[in-house]
Amino acid sequence: MSRLILCSDDFAYSPAISAAIVTLAQAGKINAVSCMALMPGWAEDSRLLADLPAHVEIGLHLTLTEEAPRTAMPRFAPGGRMPAIDPLTRMAGRWAVPLDEVAMEISAQFDAFFAAMRRPPAFVDGHQHVHALPGIRDLVLAETVARAPGAWVRDCTDSPLAILRRPFSSKAIGSAWHSRGLRKAAAALGLRTNRGFSGHYDFRGDYAALFPRFLRGPGPMHLVMCHPGAGERAGDRIAAARIVEAKALHRLPIADMAGAEGLAFPA
Repeated sequence: MSRLILCSDDFAYSPAISAAIVTLAQAGKINAVSCMALMPGWAEDSRLLADLPAHVEIGLHLTLTEEAPRTAMPRFAPGGRMPAIDPLTRMAGRWAVPLDEVAMEISAQFDAFFAAMRRPPAFVDGHQHVHALPGIRDLVLAETVARAPGAWVRDCTDSPLAILRRPFSSKAIGSAWHSRGLRKAAAALGLRTNRGFSGHYDFRGDYAALFPRFLRGPGPMHLVMCHPGAGERAGDRIAAARIVEAKALHRLPIADMAGAEGLAFPA
C-alpha cells in the first residue's frame, strides 16, 4: 500500500515552533520532522525529539538562506547572513555560488545533527528547497551518501496531472522544475527519494479546507510538507499561518483522509 509522509519543516526555527511540532508528532498527526540544525536553539530543542513514537522519521532540513551560518562564509554570507532564496536561485543558475564554502556549511550542519541526535538523519531536504539547486544538489547528494546512505532525499517533482489536481499548481510546477533530474542523480548514488510531493499554498486562507487536496493523485511514497508552529519570531513571514496549520492538523482526521486516497498513515 502507498503511504503518506506528512512532514513538518522548520523544527528549531524557534522554541515555540519546535514544541508545537513535537505535540503534533506525539498526537499522531505528523510522521516526519525536518530539523534546522544550524539554528542557535537546535541542541536544546533536539531534546524534545527523544521520546517521539518510533515511526516518526527525523531528518535534516539543510538551510542556506537568510540565517547565520555555522561556518565562515565570507563570499556566500558576507556580514554573517545567508542570501534570500531568490538571489540564491539566480546565483545557482549562473553557477556563481561559492561551492567550497557551501560544502563546508553542509558538512557542518550534518555534524550538528549527528552531535545532537547521535545517529544519521532518516531523510535530507532543504529549507526553501535549496538542496535541489544546481551545484548545491551535487554537494547535498555526495554528503548524504557519505554520511547517511540509508536516508531518502526530498524530490519536489510529481506527475503533471497530479500537480494540476492540487491547489497552487504554479508554485508546485516551479518547485518541480528546479528539482528536475534530482531523482535520477540520487538513484545513481544508491539514494532513495519520495515519490509524490505536495503541500504548496500561499500561507493564507483555510488550511483545513486545502489539506485534503494535497492528497489527490498521490504517489507511492507521497510526501506532504507542512509548517505548523506557535508564537512569533522576528522575521517569520508565515508566523500566523503556522498557528492556523497547527490547529487544523490537530483537528483533521488525517488517517481517515489518507485512507480514502489509498494511503497508509502514520506508517
